[in-house]
Amino acid sequence: MNATEELRLIRKAVRGNPDAYGRLIVLYQDYLYKIAFLHMKNEQDALDLVGSTILKGYQNIRTLKKPEWFKTWLTRILINTAKDELKKVVYYDEIDEDRISDQYQTVSLEESLDLNSAIERLPEKYRMVIVLKYFSELSVREIAYIMHAPEGTVKAYLSRARDELKKVLKEDYFYAG
Repeated sequence: MNATEELRLIRKAVRGNPDAYGRLIVLYQDYLYKIAFLHMKNEQDALDLVGSTILKGYQNIRTLKKPEWFKTWLTRILINTAKDELKKVVYYDEIDEDRISDQYQTVSLEESLDLNSAIERLPEKYRMVIVLKYFSELSVREIAYIMHAPEGTVKAYLSRARDELKKVLKEDYFYAG
């Protein structure tokens, strides 16, 4: 599907056409699942998150001001929904402190060399910009929109996140040798 056809579908969806919205979801379902899985870390939670995102998107499609930003808008809904879900998970994890300490002790050196493990160690704001930039392939402008932050802040977060990743990966490399 070319960009013009996609834009036409988005405009139909904004005007309330459920078939157009459904076709857009089919177009973006793999993308949504990948981003959801990166946040939720398991298939079922990722699928639940995608379902919630699709429903919220459909309920709020008329609020989309710029049709060309549909993917970014939907990504923002997904990330905000993921944050809400993860807050619930964190709350329950905090209650079970023994499980948390066991979880951190079981991380082997080999696992920490993995890029995904290194990304997980980043603070939330840095992890988010890395995921959106390199896994979602969004522009700095789109990331700024999703995060409600100035573009300069996003660029600074990206730079700091890359520096942190280099440090973590380099330290693990030296300890492994």
